[in-house]
Amino acid sequence: MRAAIASAVAQTHAFECPRGRVPQSGRARCVRDPRGLQEALQSLYSRSADSPLWSGEDGPTPQAVELLAALRAVDTYGLRPEDYVPQATAQVSGMPETPPRDAAARRAWSDVELSAAALRLVSDLHFGRIEPQQAGFQLDTPRQPFDLAAAVQRLAGAEGVARVLESVEPQFYHYKLLEIALRRYRGLAQRTGPTVLPAPRKSVRLGDTYAGAPALRRLLTAVGDLPAASGPGSSDLVVDAALASAIARFQTRHGLNPDGVLGKTTYAALAIPPAQRVRQIELTLERWRWLPAFDTPPIIVNIPEFRLFAFQSTADRKASILQMDVIVGKSYRRFQTPVFAADMKYVVFRPYWDIPYSIMLREMLPRIRANPAYLAQQHLEIVAGQTDAARPLPPTSSNIELLAAGKLRLRQQPGADNALGLIKFMLPNHYNVYLHATPAHNLFKESRRAFSHGCIRVSDPVALAEHVLRNAAGEWTRERIQAAMSGSTTQRTNLVKPIRVMILYGTVLATESGDVLFFDDIYGGDRKLEALLGLTPVT
Repeated sequence: MRAAIASAVAQTHAFECPRGRVPQSGRARCVRDPRGLQEALQSLYSRSADSPLWSGEDGPTPQAVELLAALRAVDTYGLRPEDYVPQATAQVSGMPETPPRDAAARRAWSDVELSAAALRLVSDLHFGRIEPQQAGFQLDTPRQPFDLAAAVQRLAGAEGVARVLESVEPQFYHYKLLEIALRRYRGLAQRTGPTVLPAPRKSVRLGDTYAGAPALRRLLTAVGDLPAASGPGSSDLVVDAALASAIARFQTRHGLNPDGVLGKTTYAALAIPPAQRVRQIELTLERWRWLPAFDTPPIIVNIPEFRLFAFQSTADRKASILQMDVIVGKSYRRFQTPVFAADMKYVVFRPYWDIPYSIMLREMLPRIRANPAYLAQQHLEIVAGQTDAARPLPPTSSNIELLAAGKLRLRQQPGADNALGLIKFMLPNHYNVYLHATPAHNLFKESRRAFSHGCIRVSDPVALAEHVLRNAAGEWTRERIQAAMSGSTTQRTNLVKPIRVMILYGTVLATESGDVLFFDDIYGGDRKLEALLGLTPVT
């Protein structure tokens, strides 16, 4: 038997795509084996001296039966059963299409096949199905070493296979909440299917008659925004207070202005089928798997949510997280806020704004050439050198041309109208993206806040400064921070320890209250990830 196992391990190519037979799912990960699954398979059987892991004299072990059941139910993790169930993937995994005649060989192939499926599942649950860089996630944060063979070895000897699988998943509380939400929305999609609502000719408000009101009540009841026994009969066509309130609750959960009015934007969100919401959850779970465990309390910005989360501890619990609204980059490609991680190292009070060359060339240079007084009006200065100590140069025609050639630079003086506001939070990175205040406070009233050139504007810079400076030299009280922001000089303060800042992209958040929040795919990240995973878009 051991010889048959060794032969099966040596002959299988479980993690390569057979020539001309590329499966739809996983096409981005089957060309190569970046996580060393083939090597892990060899190591797994080497540790067991080529003994079978999943069968004994009386047939399959209880762990094998339990593992097969788990493989058939991987949709509970947001995965596809056909990618893992050995019988469904025999040809893809490199196993022979016709089982060997020899009983020992057949048993060996089955054992190795199940181990290969288990390795793929453990790897996908722990790391995700693709490398995050493929989807534009430049996290550059090392993951802790993870022994795939040891994890599958634990599965083979476990009293509870499900518990071992749970232990290899991300240990974030909100990841678990999202898995719960997945089960809920998958059940909703199976029970209800798409809900057809008649498109309103105009916005439908409280007291209006709407032919789709009964269907709308059923939908909002199913998703939990309308209590089951609320208001008039389900056939009533009038939008009563309970239904308007439920619309507002739905709007809040979907990042819309919660006015309780059924307009075009709200109607479009209501028309998205539950199956599409399931897909959003599956894709967001995949992104959670790319994250390393938090060694120190991070700051996280979720781009589609327009929200910042500053952690007090490494636990992702609402009670210990400072939250605030943010403004992110516009949806045009060149202005999109990138997904990356970097360390915040210092804070600058009353900063200069060093205007990026591209912005200066496209947006400001034409105005400067047309009217040199524009510089003084906007508190702009032409300077040489890269430090704040550089002295302003006169706006002569020759200096303007040197500015256009990139030999001089343009900056905006500190002050209340400075584009960065009165404070910026620096996390050195090659994108030149950082967090800062803003004089345009009115933009935070908008529900969709994609207005910047890529940097992130924060709604409560004083609270964020209190958070990041809480361990800095001196006592940085709220009053001292406000004094530094309203002072007369530019001041830099270094953090005692760098704070990891992670700019992420997820279109779903499951909350501790039980609400599930959905956000627009403003940069097309979900569509790109679908394509990378070889998934057919939900229609």
